[in-house]
Amino acid sequence: MAKRIGLLGGTFDPVHIGHLRSALEVADALALDELRLAPNARPPHRDTPQVSAQQRLEMVRLAVDGIPPLVVDDRELKRDKPSYTVDTLELMRAELAADDQLFLLLGWDAFCGLPSWHRWEELLQHCHILVLQRPDADSEPPDALRNLLAARSVSDPLALTGPNGNIAFVWQTPLAVSATQIRQLLASGKSVRFLVPDAVLAYIDAHGLYRASN
Repeated sequence: MAKRIGLLGGTFDPVHIGHLRSALEVADALALDELRLAPNARPPHRDTPQVSAQQRLEMVRLAVDGIPPLVVDDRELKRDKPSYTVDTLELMRAELAADDQLFLLLGWDAFCGLPSWHRWEELLQHCHILVLQRPDADSEPPDALRNLLAARSVSDPLALTGPNGNIAFVWQTPLAVSATQIRQLLASGKSVRFLVPDAVLAYIDAHGLYRASN
């Protein structure tokens, strides 16, 4: 049986219930054998994270502990260069069987930004792309993506066949939670309980992360 593996990358600064709920919904909907959360080391498109890579990794580990099929993939933190998704997908594909399916999960904003990514045209050589669609995502994709969507889009994500090559949209329950909001709450001394898993909150408190003094 071919395996079905998902990849969700991010800074996870910090990981929160929005990340985890999205991941679980996709894993359930597509019956994934494994969904890997991969913290970025040096994200090319974002500001440098506030806390160390090791601390972000540890928070993700705590968040997914005992919640299959969610697991942590730390390979981007072991590379001494920017975290290019195409490199990660190449490495993952090399570890999988030829007929295993690999799914890259992207939010709508990230998907619309694909033309600015390193070697973005090669992504579909390694995976299918699942775009996490929310009701508030009403912007149009850039022209560079329209032909790609016309040629590669599949209406039903469960109909994706083969190891790679297509794009599908997955409806998501919107959770109005952001890492920026969580960092702001913590910096002002307010509670983030129920916005992050209890184990992550305990880690943040124990290490004094995101406080105004940082």
